[in-house]
Amino acid sequence: EYHRLEDFEEDSPPGEEELLLHVTEGLQDSWHHIKNLDDFFTKISLQGPWLAKNGFACMMLSDIFELVQFLFVVTFTTFLLCCVEYDVLFANRPLNHSHTGSAAPDRSKVTLPDAVLPARQCAQRIRASGWIIFLLVMAATFWLYRLVKVLCSLLSYWDIRTFYCKALNIPSECLCNYSWQEVQARLISLQRRQQMCVHKRELTELDIYHRILRFKNYMVAMVNKSLLPVRFHLPLLGPVIFLTQGLKYNLELLLFWGPGSLFQNKWSLRPQCKRAGARRELAQRLARAMMLLGLANLLLCPCVLVWQLLYAFFSYAEVIKREPGSLGARRWSLYGRHYLRHFNELNHELQARLSRGYKPATKYMNSFTSPLLTVLAKNVGFFAGSILAVLIVLTVYDEDVLTVQHILTTITLLGLVVTLARSFIPDEHTVWCPEQLLQCVLAHVHYMPDHWQGNASRSATRSEMAQLFQYKAVFILEELLSPVLTPLILIFALPSRALDIVDFFRNFTVEVVGVGDICSFAQLDVRNHGNPQWLSAGQTEASVYQQAENGKTELSLMHFAITNPRWQPPPPSELFLSQLKEKVQQDAAAAPPAQRILAEGPLGTSLLS
Repeated sequence: EYHRLEDFEEDSPPGEEELLLHVTEGLQDSWHHIKNLDDFFTKISLQGPWLAKNGFACMMLSDIFELVQFLFVVTFTTFLLCCVEYDVLFANRPLNHSHTGSAAPDRSKVTLPDAVLPARQCAQRIRASGWIIFLLVMAATFWLYRLVKVLCSLLSYWDIRTFYCKALNIPSECLCNYSWQEVQARLISLQRRQQMCVHKRELTELDIYHRILRFKNYMVAMVNKSLLPVRFHLPLLGPVIFLTQGLKYNLELLLFWGPGSLFQNKWSLRPQCKRAGARRELAQRLARAMMLLGLANLLLCPCVLVWQLLYAFFSYAEVIKREPGSLGARRWSLYGRHYLRHFNELNHELQARLSRGYKPATKYMNSFTSPLLTVLAKNVGFFAGSILAVLIVLTVYDEDVLTVQHILTTITLLGLVVTLARSFIPDEHTVWCPEQLLQCVLAHVHYMPDHWQGNASRSATRSEMAQLFQYKAVFILEELLSPVLTPLILIFALPSRALDIVDFFRNFTVEVVGVGDICSFAQLDVRNHGNPQWLSAGQTEASVYQQAENGKTELSLMHFAITNPRWQPPPPSELFLSQLKEKVQQDAAAAPPAQRILAEGPLGTSLLS
């Protein structure tokens, strides 16, 4: 059941639970009683590292060029659809170059200006198409919305820059020399001098993380408890996981900040969500909202799909032509980022950890090769390369070969085939050691299902790893399919989980004084959410429903304690950490020296080298 956690430092005046008001008193450089500490701390944590790395000018230009990119895509696409005479461009229709009253030179080749229609004729074509006008109106509306957001972001950037300089006494040119922990320590110190939060005299590191990651912790917990319908079993493809940016956006809109969501504001659940008696009525309302949002997505599907296709084409076409192998590169999937994320882990902390695990994960995935695919790739590469070599030699001998119809297209396609075939041919010097490679991955990503242990060489393990560490081509395909599949998931798959979601928010939400309603897993309390496999007898009272899967509570606790060494954990968590440190020290004392480990076998020597 939902419950409130009392705090011995509570100093809230009676009846002022909603008094989180931003009142700039006196000088402009004073920050008292900030209205929305969640947004404020989030901007500091997100924009601070970016500001330190790139500076205010880069942040501003990045947002401005996003607007310019959108404008360019819409304008250029409209130009290609309505202002180009393709019969003339492809020489399917003869072009009359004669001009009345003057003798124009007879040209045998078509130039680009010949294929571009006059402005008046182009405008007539646009006005004649109601579909194009509708899309342009939609694009203009969205662009104006983005313009307002960018202007607000620019003011926010300047605000944060001023806050760093004047409130935290960190000059913008020196910000790159400060870690997040140092910035956070200055925030805690500032709270003692200026009451940014009126509900508590002292802010702890955990309070700040709770405010920044309030909604993200819920998402991580729901993925950990397999509550969201993102796993599907498809014919021929088998088990697949589908979680895209579009689906994630709709889930957050439904649960956190949209109209009719479970949260009434940024820091508090709706009162009816906290009562067990209203669960069924609330679940019915939530299921109805899911279906309505799915229908809205279905109506907007053509517009979103057209935009996704255009943006993907303009973003990746040149990259694919220049580096066809880039589609074979891998990236951590969106589901993988939620599955591998600790509770109370900031974006830059997660990115740094997954970046360290990128190379070991790539080596592990590349260690699996198909002999049949290798033979096919070698032969396809041989035949395509032979034809490509002959065409290149002929072109060098006589450049008129390039005037032959489709010769450039053939050369380009053959180059793509050779590059792709080469990517399927493994390095002949690779050592087959999947168990050790998977352990190297685990050292950074920290999470691994139990059934992977000892089965790293099995294709099933690799397939499950591929769901976390997907091809870039798969990522692009999923994002392109997202406008079509997201409405179907919202209408058919998600409503059946409405009651479970309502129960989850009631059962796993606690109210912390000075912070508001948060996910109880984010408290890092091993007594209430610990896994018995990770703890000594009697250290946890959690049932199977209450405990986090795969030891996420314990691993998140360890990560947070290491990242924030000044943080004082609750007694049960402190006992777990002290016992863990003793165990680690014992294991380290009993372990053989590194020289002996290296000498134990050539495989270990080869791997570690």
